[in-house]
Formats: sequence, structure tokens, C-alpha cells
Amino acid sequence: MLKPAPSFMGQELMGKKLKIAIACGGTGGHIFPGLATGRELLDRGHDVTLWLAGKDIESDAVKEWTGRIITIPSEGFQFGVSWRSVMTLFKLFKAYRLAIKPMRKDRPDVVLAMGSYASFGPVKAARKLGIPYVLHEANLLPGRAVSLLARKAEIVAVSFEKSRFYLKHRNIETTGMPLRQELQRASLQPRRERREGDPLRVLVMGGSRGAQMLNEIVPTAIAKAVEKGVVIEVEHIAGLQNSDAVEAIYRQAGIPANVHHFVQHMGDLYLNVDLSVCRSGAATCAELATFSLPALLVPYPFAVRNHQMGNARVLQDFCAADVIAQEDLTTTWLRDYLVRIYEKPERLGHMAAAMKKRAQPNAAGRLADLLEKVGGMLKPET
Repeated sequence: MLKPAPSFMGQELMGKKLKIAIACGGTGGHIFPGLATGRELLDRGHDVTLWLAGKDIESDAVKEWTGRIITIPSEGFQFGVSWRSVMTLFKLFKAYRLAIKPMRKDRPDVVLAMGSYASFGPVKAARKLGIPYVLHEANLLPGRAVSLLARKAEIVAVSFEKSRFYLKHRNIETTGMPLRQELQRASLQPRRERREGDPLRVLVMGGSRGAQMLNEIVPTAIAKAVEKGVVIEVEHIAGLQNSDAVEAIYRQAGIPANVHHFVQHMGDLYLNVDLSVCRSGAATCAELATFSLPALLVPYPFAVRNHQMGNARVLQDFCAADVIAQEDLTTTWLRDYLVRIYEKPERLGHMAAAMKKRAQPNAAGRLADLLEKVGGMLKPET
């Protein structure tokens, strides 16, 4: 059994170099914040190892990672009684057994798990070996992995303050969502101001999943809004498969639009648009807040525990974003929404100010601080 989390009041730095394992495999929503925290820790001189799950997205994401990588194949949680559920349990147990040997051989001082099924094997191995671990929950509503593993964690770090109402743990810290350093740097640049008579600049993005619906409805709605007298310029991230069809709609309507398969440097877009129409994954919400960008959020309805709706409602409650369920989004509704936004530009200013208050800069630094504490870099004053 792990010892209770130590009290860090009245302590001083030992200057110790730590070995830290970060379990962040599976999806981009777990990999990128894990990488951001890992790079912060590398900059502080620590020895950091990434533990991944062997998924395709991981190879591209970690191309520039200079630290060590361990891959433990794993698979997502399944519920209900089925052969797939039985096989998933077997694979999770196998991931735990595979993680034991490398973790015992190169024992970390502390493990950080970013959630998802990729956390299960490394965290269970850490518990077996008596190694302390910290969990990070990106979404408002905790995922299955964090809910399952939270009880014996030293600290549970969360992106949303209200997440503490959905977790039972003695030590919950709000750190925010770690973002890539290049995004943090870009957010310090001045935003392009919208002057009277300027077009409404709209950024459309559907995320890694669920972009198809936005690709179908949003361009047509924008074209209908233009027919009503709205002047719009568009940046649309459509993905590889749908970009030609999306571009054709804008071209036929005579709308200035840049349609992208993928955008490497999102900061350039965030700084030069007035409104985003997008999903509400944890990373997207954090990026919108960091760049003070108002949004119309259309949560992905098939996300586990409908967590994207929870994220979206938090920003809506702060008057930083508007929210509509996917089932309620029609071209007519969106046309009318864009007309109202265009006719009352001051509303975007109020939303941008509210969004700015939701920003949590240096989340990676705060999470790194917690790991240093748990890993033993601090000792009591004498």
C-alpha cells in the first residue's frame, strides 16, 4: 500500500534529478499534454521516459521527443458481457505484466498517468512496486481509467476545477491542461483586431473524430448567412477525405476560404479569427481559452460519458462560449446564429474577455511541480 501523500508546507528543494515515467499513450488528447509536461521536466534536468500504447498516432506525435520511450500494447476499456470485453480484460492484465519488468529494471521515482487505457498497465505496475503515481484528468467528467485508478494515487490533477465534484480523493489539484510550448508562446502575440466593417472571420474544425457532420452543415450554413448579407472569411480544417467537397461549397458561394487537410501551427489561425465553430475536447477548450477565442461549441455526442458536453457547459457557464447539441444543429439555425453574431459584434468582445479568464497558463509547469514534490525533490526544513 502506498503511503499517504506527504505534506509539502515548509519544505525546501533538494536539487535531486528525478526519474519520471509518463504514461500518455492512446490518443492525441493524452499524448500531447503528456509530451508538454515531459518537455517541461526535461528542461528542468530530469530523466523522463514516455510510456506509450503502440498506436499509429503516437509515432508522428513523438518524432521530436529526445527522451526514452517504452511501448506497452494496450486496448481501451469495454463494458458489458461479451467476448471483446473478456479479451480487453486479458490485454489490460497483459499490459500490466509487460510493464513490471522494465519498470523494475529502471525504477522511476514517480509515475504520471494522463488517463486512458494506456495508463492502466504502467500504473498497476507502479502500485505493485510501491512507486507513487499522479493522475491527470483532462475533461470535466473523469474517464474510466482515472476513476478506476484514483483511489491510491498520491495526487489527482485536473484541468477543470469542478472535476473535484466527480472524484473521491483526498488530494485534488487544479493544474489546467498542459499545452505545447509553441502554442503557449504564440498566445503571447497580439490578436488581430476586428474593426467596424471587417468580415467575420470564422475558424471551423471538427477534431480528430466527428468532423464529417461539421463539414456537411457548416459550409452550407455559412453560404446561407452570406445570402443574408453577412460578410465572412473562413479557415476550415476539414481533414483529408472531405476537403475537396468543402472547398467546392465555399468556392461556389464566392466565400474567401482556406480549406486545410491539417494545420501544424494552430497559433497562427487562433490569432487571426474572430469565432471558432468546433468540438469541445479538453485540449480544444484549453487552447480556445489560452487564445481568448470565442466559440460555438458542438460537442461530439459519442464521446465516453458525453464528456465533451460537460466541458462545453463549463465555458458556457462563464459566458465564454455558446453551445448547441449536434442533434439540434441545422443549417438554418447556424445561419441565424451567424447573422446575430455579425450584427452584434460587441458580443464577441464580451465572450473573448470571459474566455481569457478561463486561461490556465503554465499548466505543464504546475503539473511538473507536483511530480517534483511527490518524487521526493523536497525535504522538510530543519
